[in-house]
Amino acid sequence: MRPRVRAATLTGYRTLAASLGLDPDRLVASQGMSPADLDAPDRWMPAGPVARLLELSAQRSGCPDFGLRLAEVRRLGTLGPLSLVLREEPTLRAALDLLIRHARVYNEALHMRLRDDGELTTVALWLEFGEPAPTAQASDLVMGALLGIIRALVGAAWMPLSVSFAHGAPDDASAYHRVCGPDVRFAARHTALVFPTDRSDTPVLTSDASLRPYAQEYLRRVVVSGRAETATAQAAEAIEFLLPLGRCSLEQVSRHLGLRPRDLQRRLEEEGTSFSAVVHAERMRLAERNLPNTRFTMTEISQILGFAAPSAFSRWFSQHFGSSPSEWRSAARSGSANGLATAGQAGHPRELPDDLVAPG
Repeated sequence: MRPRVRAATLTGYRTLAASLGLDPDRLVASQGMSPADLDAPDRWMPAGPVARLLELSAQRSGCPDFGLRLAEVRRLGTLGPLSLVLREEPTLRAALDLLIRHARVYNEALHMRLRDDGELTTVALWLEFGEPAPTAQASDLVMGALLGIIRALVGAAWMPLSVSFAHGAPDDASAYHRVCGPDVRFAARHTALVFPTDRSDTPVLTSDASLRPYAQEYLRRVVVSGRAETATAQAAEAIEFLLPLGRCSLEQVSRHLGLRPRDLQRRLEEEGTSFSAVVHAERMRLAERNLPNTRFTMTEISQILGFAAPSAFSRWFSQHFGSSPSEWRSAARSGSANGLATAGQAGHPRELPDDLVAPG
């Protein structure tokens, strides 16, 4: 199944598109979606067509900051029921942890990771559509929305130290500076924001300690419980770390997790998967995440995925996705919904020969 987003993601789309001389309903329909979805915020829509709609709208309107403008009209409530729980978290760090942990209740394509590095905290984000789809406008929308959420919780004056975008710089970056602050970087390795770690304890303005137990109960009963830390999730995280190092065998991953290889195999089997399937799934995710970013050469991407040579990466990718890496990159950047989208939708993890599992 392709990842989905709540229709609330497009809150304000019709008004913004019309203000820029576009026909919003016609553009929505051109991507195989119903204009009626715009009036049903709790409805779920495939994420890939939404990303293509944003890119097409930016191109047709001549507005390269379309996604960022759309983010500026978002409100905390567009997150749905999760917004009620976020308002009662005690600190910025607690709210970010909750937002990241439960991302799938509002956007199944969104992935975020929070990392503390000494005096700085980084929140990196990326999107995985399960098909070739442009990421620039969708990433701008997510980053702008994330900054809006933080300001709604801790104060409108909040600014990060820096914000980076994986896409290239627009001719006019004034909207990016207005939303993100003075230090905005483009053509970066990742889309991310950075702020001083000591600001993690900034209190949430709307938080009421007496209401927090009820908010947590609401989270458990109504919103969604957090995903369990499964063996599959633990293995995937270790695999992502070890792949670029060329040390992604079952023995090395097991050692990284503090398990014996047969114990890891058994736990994966109990969850209905296998080590090779997890490796392929993680490589698929990393390929989709990094291919649209032209800052990475095919050689660099093959190294990130743990292949010794680009030819091995290309052979694996063609077998796994049904197209070459360069074709996928072109389709993702152009926003084409035809041709390669079918191959991308079919690109779910499957068992492949063991010689393609081992790095290189």
